[in-house]
Amino acid sequence: MTTFNDFGLIPAIQESLAKKGYTHPTPVQAKAIPEILRGKDVFALAQTGTGKTASFALPILQHLATAPFKKGIRVLILAPTRELAIQIHTDLEVYGSTLNIKAALIYGGVSQHRQEQSLHQHPSIVVATPGRLLDLYAQGHIHFKSVEIIVLDECDRMLDMGFARDLNKIMNLVPKQRQTLLLSATMPAEIRKLADQYLNDPITIEIKSETKSPVLIEQVMYYIDRENRGELLVDLMHKEKIDQVLIFTRTKRGADRLAKILDGKKISAMAIHGDKSQNQRERSLELFKAGKLRALVATDLASRGIDVKELSHVINFDMPGDVETYIHRIGRTGRAGNSGMAISFRGIDDADIEKDLLKVHGNSLEVIREHEYFSGNVFKPLPPKQERPPRNKSNPKAPAKPKQKSNSKPERRFSQK
Repeated sequence: MTTFNDFGLIPAIQESLAKKGYTHPTPVQAKAIPEILRGKDVFALAQTGTGKTASFALPILQHLATAPFKKGIRVLILAPTRELAIQIHTDLEVYGSTLNIKAALIYGGVSQHRQEQSLHQHPSIVVATPGRLLDLYAQGHIHFKSVEIIVLDECDRMLDMGFARDLNKIMNLVPKQRQTLLLSATMPAEIRKLADQYLNDPITIEIKSETKSPVLIEQVMYYIDRENRGELLVDLMHKEKIDQVLIFTRTKRGADRLAKILDGKKISAMAIHGDKSQNQRERSLELFKAGKLRALVATDLASRGIDVKELSHVINFDMPGDVETYIHRIGRTGRAGNSGMAISFRGIDDADIEKDLLKVHGNSLEVIREHEYFSGNVFKPLPPKQERPPRNKSNPKAPAKPKQKSNSKPERRFSQK
């Protein structure tokens, strides 16, 4: 079995990995690290949580530590969200803790003064979100002429968030002679087009998506009326003895509302989403990671980059729209050999992915249809809508003329093929 020692990493990096207890690389790391060390462009397709950050961070640190020193920004790493950018920067600091390599962190939503100062300290690495990066470039605080390696992390998410134009601008500003690393969880046509345009004879690495959730995660789904979800949640927080939980909601407003409900029940909670200021988001995450916050309520987008060790529970207060998102959500628990529990609430207004989940997970997903918070009526077919009589076109306010009775059969509303 491959170990990190097999990559020829310098002792300082191996020491940092040993301190973290990392001995064996994940599949994406095992395939990507040797190719990146060879200087090849890499197009890696793998789900979030598979170790993609280390797959590019380790060879980047190796390159900077062993190649001749040069002034200027030599590595540019782009991330879609502030949380992910912070996580990447933190990982670089951990892996390179004994190396004298400076990395600057650039993102929007906060004052740029400190970021300007960090750029003036001549970092070799810049980790940034695209919007703030271009702002600083336009103001003359940053230049890209020295970039040797550029990383586009979670590139599919960057395109989803509308960064396509910004990405094209940045790619045209960095030198053409460079190493380009593109990492994505999915491969829509736009990603393939971007890879064809900016990568030079890349090595494509595809790690098949997990079709099953980690076996150490216990999964339960409750049928529940919308108006009773808050009560069921509070009840479960007590009965299940939940120390800490990451709760997913569909909307930002829903996240705020739920955090207030939990706080009112003496359960310390905060919401994290795109409308919160960066300081608020960082503060909430810090409190949660430190164990001073019992519940963190998040939307899918804001949850990117949240990585909490030994998280015991994840709750889908609102069901996600597809199985892939479900697996990504519940994968925040049950990590590093620890067990975890994923609880989902399903109502008539949620996406109907139950059949797909049962097909994938089989008996590992327990569906609870009878309990005190469920009326039993939520999944009954809705009554058909009454058709409005057609308006009198010549006089819209006039009542419609009654239709003449006909002996012919009514026309079918839907054609049958």
